[in-house]
Amino acid sequence: MKKYKNNEENLELLEVHCNKCGRNMRVENGILKEGCFHGDFAFGYFSERDGVRHRFELCEKCYNEVISGFVIPVEETQEQELL
Repeated sequence: MKKYKNNEENLELLEVHCNKCGRNMRVENGILKEGCFHGDFAFGYFSERDGVRHRFELCEKCYNEVISGFVIPVEETQEQELL
């Protein structure tokens, strides 16, 4: 879960909490300073959650726990530029 401070000019990131373990991740000067998986998905037709959007954050430890249970591993590629 992300928390923002609403300045007149823009939004400033204040806090990021892992939705799985609840840990407060490190944020400095509005910048998240550690790995975090951001999930954002809008369920469409033919699902049990038609029209519902889910948003969540996972710290790297919790992300690794989640994907370790996958029968088919995640696809990994190497990024050339990190933003």
